[in-house]
Formats: sequence, structure tokens, C-alpha cells
Amino acid sequence: MKLQDCEVIVTAPPAPGWGGRYWILVKLTTNDGITGWGECYAASVGPEAMRAVIADVFDRHMQGESPERIEMMFRRAYSSGFTQRPDLTVMGAFSGLEIACWDILGKARDRPVHALLGGRMNDRIRAYTYLYPMAHHEIGTFWNSPQMAAEAAAEAVKDGWTAVKFDPAGPYTLRGGHQPAMRDIERSVAFCRAVREAVGDHADMLFGTHGQFSVPGAIRLGQAIAPYGPLWYEEPIPPDNPLDFQQVAERQPVPVATGERLTTRAEFATLLRTGGAHILQPALGRAGGIWEGRKIAALAESFGAEIAPHLYAGPVEWAANLQLAAAIPNLLLAETIDTPFHEALINHNLRVEGGYIEVPDTPGLGIEVDEALARAHPYDGAALHLQMQEAPCNYSEENIFAGGAPPPEKPLPTSTQTGPSRADDREPIR
Repeated sequence: MKLQDCEVIVTAPPAPGWGGRYWILVKLTTNDGITGWGECYAASVGPEAMRAVIADVFDRHMQGESPERIEMMFRRAYSSGFTQRPDLTVMGAFSGLEIACWDILGKARDRPVHALLGGRMNDRIRAYTYLYPMAHHEIGTFWNSPQMAAEAAAEAVKDGWTAVKFDPAGPYTLRGGHQPAMRDIERSVAFCRAVREAVGDHADMLFGTHGQFSVPGAIRLGQAIAPYGPLWYEEPIPPDNPLDFQQVAERQPVPVATGERLTTRAEFATLLRTGGAHILQPALGRAGGIWEGRKIAALAESFGAEIAPHLYAGPVEWAANLQLAAAIPNLLLAETIDTPFHEALINHNLRVEGGYIEVPDTPGLGIEVDEALARAHPYDGAALHLQMQEAPCNYSEENIFAGGAPPPEKPLPTSTQTGPSRADDREPIR
């Protein structure tokens, strides 16, 4: 059995677009006709450029190889160009391809992927959800409203969720970490108070940020929200200096979680060595794939840390996350985006019931991708899956920015423009 063909499908979920502007799906086919599916999470280049990167990684390191040689193919990609260091774009491409290899291996052996990773530890996976607007909420005001968030949280608990996440802490910008505005601190405290009152002891609160803050700013905000008992404080500072996480973890009491923007165990290892985080959130479509995710989980176990696989993507990465989650002893939670389009794209093979997901026993990733549906929703925009705000934090007025879903894009660049539209510089909360 040899890897023969590679195809990339870029799918755009319909509005409001929970999960990002587009999902990069990878389809691999072997010489004996077995098909495997993977997904690359986000990217720092556009989808057409990413197609070329994925094709190059496949052609250079994987085509004609047995899908069993996961470790060898990883080492080729990791070392390519005389690097031997984490490369976000190359490893993002490899991650989707690697996930597809595991799907192939499971199908070839008529076994679920988790059975090939050491066997099942968890029969069902505890999941968490972001707080999204309810039908009667006005989407533009929802993201800054503690009252609406509390109402959505109470409804989530009724549906069986035991953990909810929200992100009210202001803008995340390309300028790096900043001190939070006093209004952003007060809003964050108000959200925590309102959501805690709404859920009581029935659900954990997960406080989301996305690398917005400087170290002192992160400490300041963490101390402010601590009285409401969040389960975690997610990515409080930018990911480019993992040593700084230690200061945040030591000087405020909320457990630090991070990992969606990290790739390979090399970057996660620094956090563990310094005690910078005890909750790791690898995105398998970026971190190196399922096998690298298993290594990260083993490292975390040795340091007493827990795993909460990250998801802001499509259902193929979701399926990969669940296969890993089923096989590890130090699972905390798995992020979930439960929309009709997510479910339809994988023929309803995965579903959240009462805040938990049953782990499928079917071969491979346990899903059947509706390829026709994926192709029927192509992405034709100019923006990236996620983009960051260029404007600085507003200390004079309230920071108001689009939340939860990508804002509409302006028309594609004309001949008088030299770069992509910045219509979406105000990035959504995830």
C-alpha cells in the first residue's frame, strides 16, 4: 500500500461561519484505492498558496511512501530545507496529510484510529462549547453583553453542557501584547459574574483570550477574574515567547491553558519544563498531526498536565481530536463546534448529546466525508481563515469588534490595489 494521489478541497461554511472563513480538507488515495481525509488548521498564507505548500510537502516527502511510515515522513518534513525546527506552515500542511494517513491505516485494518494509538481509554468525550447567540439575540451586540452570555450559558446547561467558553476581553492585535483597558477588565469581570450566576456549580467556565496581553496585563486581568473560579485562562499572552507564560502562571491563580498556535512537541515542551501551562490545547491540524499529538499528550502526562484538544476548524480535525482524546489518560475536555453544516459534512457520524460525544468504533477517523457538499461550498474570498486587528486597543472608548464569525469581506483587490482587502481586520472572537 503506497500513497499515490493528493487533493485539496477548500470549503467555506455558510453564514454565520462558526469555525472560520474556510476549512482546508486534504484527500489522500493509495495505489490500492483506499481514501483518507485530513484537515489543515488555519494557515499564515492564503488557501491557494497553502494548496501549493500541501502539494509540495506531499510530493517531496510522502508520495509513493507507505502510510505506515508516519515517523519517517514527519522527520523529513520537520527537517526539510536544513531546518529541524518548528515551521508553522510546513507542519500545518504535514498535519493534514498525516491525519489522512491515519484514516487510511484504520480503514486498511478495519479498526478505529484510537485502537492503533494504544487502545481506548475513554468511551465518551466530555465536550465544551463557546457561547453563541440565541435565535432572539442581536448578533452585533451579543459579544459585549454579559446578560446575553448568561442566558446562552443557562441554555447550554439545560442542553447538558458541563463547560462553556467565552472571550469578552477586548481586541487581539498584530501589535503584540498590551495592557487591557479598564473597560475590558470590567466587562470581563461582569461576564464571569453573570455566567457563574447562570450556571452555578453545573458547569465550568473557560475564559478565552487570544494572546492579547503583555505579561503584566495578563496578570492583572487574571487576578480580576479569579474570584469566579474559571477552569482556565486561555492563551493570555502571545505564543512567541513561551518562557513568559511561567510568570503569568505563577503570579495569578487561574490555571493557564494554551497551544492552538503552537506546533510540534518542541514548542509544548518548553511550556511544560517551565510550568508555564498545565492545560495544553494542541490543534492537530497544525501541531504535527495525530502521532505528534500523542507524543505531546505523553509529555504532558509526565508533567502532570492535561490535554484539551483545540478546535476552530471543520469536522475532520474534530474527528481527529476525538480519536486522540479516546486514547489518552490525561484528557480534560475537547472543544466542539456543533453546527448543522459540521454534522452534514461528515454525514452525521459525530454528534454531541448531553455535553458528551460517543467515540465511534468505525474504521479510521470514524467519519464519511460528503465530498459533494464540500465542493458545493468553495471559498472564493481573499482573506485568511483568521486575521488580526491592526488598530491598537482603544483606551478612550469601548472596544467593540465583530465576534464569533468572520465579518463580510470587501470585494477582491482591483488592479490599483497591491494587497488583500483589510475589510476583516476586526477579527472574530473564537
